[in-house]
Amino acid sequence: MTIRVLLVDDEPLLRMAFTMVLDAQADMEPVGEAGDGAEAARLAGELRPDVVLMDVRMPGTDGIEATRRIVAGSPESKVLILTTFDLDEYAFAGLRAGASGFLLKNALPEELLAAIRSVAAGDAVVAPRITRLLLENFAHQLPSGTGSDDDERLGRLTTREREVLTEVGRGLSNTEIAAVLHLAEATVKTHLNRILVKLQLRDRVQAVVFAYETRLVRPR
Repeated sequence: MTIRVLLVDDEPLLRMAFTMVLDAQADMEPVGEAGDGAEAARLAGELRPDVVLMDVRMPGTDGIEATRRIVAGSPESKVLILTTFDLDEYAFAGLRAGASGFLLKNALPEELLAAIRSVAAGDAVVAPRITRLLLENFAHQLPSGTGSDDDERLGRLTTREREVLTEVGRGLSNTEIAAVLHLAEATVKTHLNRILVKLQLRDRVQAVVFAYETRLVRPR
């Protein structure tokens, strides 16, 4: 299947470069371009792309607000944030807004293409530990909350699912979680899929954000 990509960046030359890279791929098609967040949200609603490649620092409506609008209005479109630094507040805000991952602007073309394919397949494009570092660095921006025991959403989970979510929030991979909880890796994947469905989360990144927001996992 062809992955339909919407390109969002306020620099025309960068959009041209991304278009050239995507055009060379048999399984990708650039379906539109936007130079600001408002236009990106409008086009996402019209074009329904599989992936939105989203710059965050743009004049007018920035990429964070655009991500919120796209996630709310076109949930089938996955957003991949482009950022300059791997631990900056824009990447953090993008994940909280519903992005499925982020990528550095200086990534190699093959890394960009792999990230687009992963996001289109439903995976998150952020290393678990990088997500944890982001959240720990910017945890002061999280809502104060009332503590994990008081959040009714966690009541939807079984004890084992809650244990798995805690380890996901701590930045462990499925393999590491399997070792810690003495489970088969396939079982961990099954639990994680059930967690995502019960909590109506898009992917692993959103599960990590949820674990911090509910204080199931607390910054060190």
